[in-house]
Amino acid sequence: MLTLTFSILLLILGYMVYGKIIERIFVIDDSNETPAYKSGDGVDYIPMHPIKGWLVQLLNIAGLGPVFGAVAGALYGPVALIWIVVGCIFAGAVHDYFSGMLSIRNNGSQFPALVEKYLGKSVKLFIYVVSLALMILVTAAFTAGPAELISIKTGGAIPFFVALVLIFAYFLLAAMLPINKIIGKIYPIFGAILIIMAVAVFGGLLLSGAQIPNLTLSTAHPEGLPVWPLLMVTISCGAISGFHSTQSPIIARTVRKESEGRKVFFGAMIAEGIIALIWATAGMTFFGGTNGLGAALANGGPAGVIDSISIGYLGTAGAFLAFMGAIVLPITTGDTALRSSRMILTEATGKFVKVANRPKLLIMTACVAIPSFLLATIDYSFLWRYLGFTNQMVSATMLWVAAAYLIKEEKLHFVAGLPAIFMTGVVGTYFFYAPETLNMSYEVSLVLGMIPVIATTALYARAVYRQKARSVAEPTHIG
Repeated sequence: MLTLTFSILLLILGYMVYGKIIERIFVIDDSNETPAYKSGDGVDYIPMHPIKGWLVQLLNIAGLGPVFGAVAGALYGPVALIWIVVGCIFAGAVHDYFSGMLSIRNNGSQFPALVEKYLGKSVKLFIYVVSLALMILVTAAFTAGPAELISIKTGGAIPFFVALVLIFAYFLLAAMLPINKIIGKIYPIFGAILIIMAVAVFGGLLLSGAQIPNLTLSTAHPEGLPVWPLLMVTISCGAISGFHSTQSPIIARTVRKESEGRKVFFGAMIAEGIIALIWATAGMTFFGGTNGLGAALANGGPAGVIDSISIGYLGTAGAFLAFMGAIVLPITTGDTALRSSRMILTEATGKFVKVANRPKLLIMTACVAIPSFLLATIDYSFLWRYLGFTNQMVSATMLWVAAAYLIKEEKLHFVAGLPAIFMTGVVGTYFFYAPETLNMSYEVSLVLGMIPVIATTALYARAVYRQKARSVAEPTHIG
């Protein structure tokens, strides 16, 4: 219990101290007109109260990510808590803050547009494709999962395909209606439910009398799998997720002033980290250790584990929370993913598709909805195998965007550059090692995984050197 409590306190301190440091490095200016007012359109650009914005952002970036990923990461033992704390504060929250604030500074631009501006046009097309692929995969996965569970929990009374169609019909509405009609009204409620689930499970842990594991130097490796880089990809959203960089612009278009950014973006990631800590600990505790957790995951998957923990600790109330968690919360991630993919595609094709706003909204939504629906009908496990790698590749790219911005502005770029190097190593090693990619031996993957690290670090050093040279040649004042 000491490890869990101390870890939560560290995350809170991370928000209060490191979050303030990051905010000062960025240099906020509340005199800047935010996109919510500058480009108000009644659909995506609408001012929103920061508490509501924080809850919507939390649900957008979280859903069941910090739950499913956390219980799977718990297979590695208490060492998973270290990565959640360190990754969340120094990588995930920094990633989310800059993805949100740079979007605000660029009139609500989507992630690919930020990549083009700060990393150059040469990677623009690649990032547009990767971002759209990630959003479509997320939409499909978070449609198929809940549809399958609805069919199971109703004993087949609602067939899988019927549930799929019903969920997707809701997705289409949520993706096209103004953000304050559905998302702005009901998502704060669901965001609160996500928090209540975690608090209730935390209470259940305290009252259960179970032996809660504390941190030790030993780790439990599921089936002998290595911590690096699999733990980082497995936990994903609970520590850092590239998916968040595609969601932050949704709320960036509703932020009223720049000083709200730390609470909305940095704060939502810290809250997600706390939720991940609780669920990872619950997974290790409820099943009597990582062996029991592994067996439960093999039998019922993450949804079955969540169901067992919720009901075991909370009884009838737990059954309700488990239903909300396993079915409703994934749906709320899927619909914002579809909305983001529509926004990304609209931005990418803006110069080529010249039609009125309403028809364009329908056309762009259809273009991303059709492949998402078709993917949702295939093997569910296939979707998840490719989500992790794509997700963390995007996260590394967004950190490089933040580093490039800070270099250009002559600010403390290491806060983004160091985690960018780390995540590049994660993605590089995973690409060579994982069975869904190149499936090489671990030793070879460790060596080859350093190639992108060396290459990006060299480019990073060159960018810093060139900026210093320009500053000496043409001194400027940057506020």
